[in-house]
Amino acid sequence: MYADATWAGVDEVGRGPLVGSVVTAAVILPLDYDLPGLTDSKKLSEKRRELLAEQIKMQAIAWSVCEASASEVDALNVLQASLLAMRRAVEGLSIVPAGVWVDGNRCPQGLTMPCQAVVKGDLTVPAISAASILAKVARDAQMQQLHEAFPEYGFDKHKGYPTAAHLSALARLGPLSEHRKSFAPVRAMLTQSSLL
Repeated sequence: MYADATWAGVDEVGRGPLVGSVVTAAVILPLDYDLPGLTDSKKLSEKRRELLAEQIKMQAIAWSVCEASASEVDALNVLQASLLAMRRAVEGLSIVPAGVWVDGNRCPQGLTMPCQAVVKGDLTVPAISAASILAKVARDAQMQQLHEAFPEYGFDKHKGYPTAAHLSALARLGPLSEHRKSFAPVRAMLTQSSLL
């Protein structure tokens, strides 16, 4: 692992949901960051994530949040869309990092700097943990906006994941334009409605 403070951590959120964008973040932390409790966003409460997200934005040398839309997920597949959004996040940083740590086992193509994939990096690399928090808070905010527009789907509760409540709403109300048409439950619903 590199100790250079100009390396960026990168993570994505939202590969599993049936609706909305895949959201990614890139963060360069200073060596003297002070972020008590920094860890994988999934291990934190919503309130703690939101507080840490504000602190990360204040302390980071640079940070960027980007996405790949539901239509890009459908066109490319969710893995390729995630990698595209990761590259966008790196390219969106206000300074060019010396290198990039990416959570998982793949680096995005097209980066102009060294990249190291780190399995479970959101637990072991602070800059990746910070990126996971920014990405999660941003995607949750998108789901809250979608909930306000379409409250009957319950996006504030399930965040677009294929829970029983979401699948029930999908069967009752049909897919929205924000749903990922290539994902099996949505595709099945669209196929069914075209047969009626």
